[in-house]
Amino acid sequence: MTKAEIFFNDIKDKKVAFIGTGVSHRELINLFLSKGINVVICDKKDKEHFDAAIYDDFKSKGAEFSLGENYLDEIFNCDIVFRTPGMYYYNDVLTKAREQGIVVTSEMEVFFDLCPCKIYAVTGSDGKTTSTTLISEFLKREGRNVHLGGNIGKALLPIIESIKETDVAVVELSSFQLISMRKSPDTAVVTNISPNHLDVHGTMEEYIDAKCNLLRHQNAFSKTVLNFDNEETMKLASFVRGKLVCFSLTRQVERGSFLREDGMLCYSENGKVTEIVHKDDIKIPGIHNVDNYLTAIAAVWGEVSTDSMVYVAKNFGGVEHRIEFVRELDGVRYYNDSIATSPTRVIAGLNSFDKKIIIIAGGYDKKIPFEPLAKPVNERVKTIILMGATADKIEKAVTDCEYYPASGLEILHVNSMEEAVKTAKEIAKDGDIVSLSPACASFDMYPMFEARGNHFKKLVNEL
Repeated sequence: MTKAEIFFNDIKDKKVAFIGTGVSHRELINLFLSKGINVVICDKKDKEHFDAAIYDDFKSKGAEFSLGENYLDEIFNCDIVFRTPGMYYYNDVLTKAREQGIVVTSEMEVFFDLCPCKIYAVTGSDGKTTSTTLISEFLKREGRNVHLGGNIGKALLPIIESIKETDVAVVELSSFQLISMRKSPDTAVVTNISPNHLDVHGTMEEYIDAKCNLLRHQNAFSKTVLNFDNEETMKLASFVRGKLVCFSLTRQVERGSFLREDGMLCYSENGKVTEIVHKDDIKIPGIHNVDNYLTAIAAVWGEVSTDSMVYVAKNFGGVEHRIEFVRELDGVRYYNDSIATSPTRVIAGLNSFDKKIIIIAGGYDKKIPFEPLAKPVNERVKTIILMGATADKIEKAVTDCEYYPASGLEILHVNSMEEAVKTAKEIAKDGDIVSLSPACASFDMYPMFEARGNHFKKLVNEL
């Protein structure tokens, strides 16, 4: 029997709760129901506000429901609880459940336990989605059967029984997923570490400690890829159990990928330097994407040919919501960078353009400092259109900067995305660039950054 068969056989008589019916749970709930397992769906939305089609579908398949204000009460009558990645592991209710012997786990935790194939996993404060996607694209070009999931793509546990030993899993993991992980991947990649999600973690120490779980449980035959240019990331080197590989935009590393002064992306090992591709041949713009390519190259070196890497570099058009070109209207180019949920991501986007641009910023307050934005915004932005819960905080950060007001930065406030796009169109001139670059999460107005980006694109395309 496979690990997956043993697992489902062992829990066939258990009562399993799923908190939420988001992307990572919907297919998983269907799988558990198809196995005849007793499933309880817990959601803070009451029945009146719960999606009727989803409710009727799961109800017809035998699922029970615990909805509304006291939706978590039912987990104390269950044997196993699958938390959604967005639910904090140290939530008081989940902590009490664990103390009472109830199993609290997640889709990714169980996937790691049962997966029969090699796993590449990527985490970091910025760049992890593009880096994860590039690793996947490299391996697919090489002819491998790749399963892309985690914080990107789709849930992988629902297809666990169809994954073969010769396949490859490539997953993106957030700190919320990693905080409870007690198993690490074959290849662990940390793109960088900077302040993020402090509204949930509370301290930078807890945030970093969660990231450490990506490599903390590796064995001697594993591989770890770290960002040589990021001090916080390199502090994790002491946790590395197997082979340590680095990447750098600024210097040649002893073992790993780097950007040479002439613009060539190279790989260094055992005193030998191999040229791969010139940065000007990479289709997606920005030095941060050169960084993402160096990350992916370091992760797959020895398993993917340079020909495959060059092909992807010249042909891959980028990931949706990441400096995604939307359209050009009246000589003005519009870009959707809704994934830029932190100052460092916004700065990377600003550095992708060779002129001052117009940006739309603001959103949910993750309790991270906006001071790092101040100088780059004053230097590289002509107009900043502010909206959402953090509008005033961002304005204070940029106006307290020594470069303001001499920079000529114009600051405007709006109340909605509709008003923001309308304002951008009114002030933009031929040759201008408008970018949705929020520097914040979307939760004050949208359920996810994708919804925010899609709304922005819809409005721009309707202009």
